[in-house]
Amino acid sequence: MLAAAFAVLTGVNDGGALLSTGLKVPGLPVRAAIAILVASVALWPLLLGAKVAGTLTHRLVAFTGPHAQPALAIGVLSTLALVLTLTWRGLPTSLMLPLVGGLTGSGLGFGLPIGYGYLALVLAVGLAAPFVGAIIAYALARLASRLPARPALAGGLARAHRLAFGLQCLAYAGNDGQKMLAVLAIAGAGSVGAQWIVPITLTFAVGVALGLPRVARGLGNGVLAVRPFHAVAAELAAASAVLGTAAIGIPVSMTQSVAGGLVGVGVSQGYRRVRWLEAARIGAAWLITLPASVLLAATIAYLARSLLR
Repeated sequence: MLAAAFAVLTGVNDGGALLSTGLKVPGLPVRAAIAILVASVALWPLLLGAKVAGTLTHRLVAFTGPHAQPALAIGVLSTLALVLTLTWRGLPTSLMLPLVGGLTGSGLGFGLPIGYGYLALVLAVGLAAPFVGAIIAYALARLASRLPARPALAGGLARAHRLAFGLQCLAYAGNDGQKMLAVLAIAGAGSVGAQWIVPITLTFAVGVALGLPRVARGLGNGVLAVRPFHAVAAELAAASAVLGTAAIGIPVSMTQSVAGGLVGVGVSQGYRRVRWLEAARIGAAWLITLPASVLLAATIAYLARSLLR
């Protein structure tokens, strides 16, 4: 039940971030976009493995011993509570950061072994991801500005969007999306095979469908007044940033990379095009998320540990 609830919230939160940018580009129906996203989440671990899920499961916190299951429950519930609170307050955030913080805090509260070196690496790469996305998007935008304006390019933009969106979905499935499998594995599924991947993916799809109204409401309220070209550049930049980290098994937030890509393409056309107040609000939510999730989970876990003695 815990893993299913986490998968639904992941669909609502991450699905919105992945779909909302691309909906600005004609040529890819919403149902087709959802199908591509859900198929990517299911097929990547089945065909290419779940390296990021494995490193999250085994290298961050050693969930072993009599307190393993309570520690996991507190870590995930703290993550859900924090993300829902920030969302209710109008501060969208990544699920990856609070999950890493929640699991780490719960492990600290229960006295479980923490992989501090791996944690530091995850934080460093996670911090760099939106900046990498911004730099790549800026470079793509500057390169595209040198192309001649031709009517034929409109059809090319639609085709580029389909390619960019597909790559973004694959990048998500190979990295950020695997946090669902990590939670499932720690919860007791052990080796997550096809018998678990298909149900958890369907649960994720339910969350994506539930989050569609939120996507529609938020289309005009991001860091940039998104035009079709902006969306394609941000998708390509985010996919590039996240696919690279998937290869080495380091979890990175796709939502952060997409936001960074939008800022980068906006700056390329003049820094005034970026809604810096909204960018600052999102950045503040990211900064709040990790320490808050660690503190919340560690406090609850410490109290629970005292009661379980």
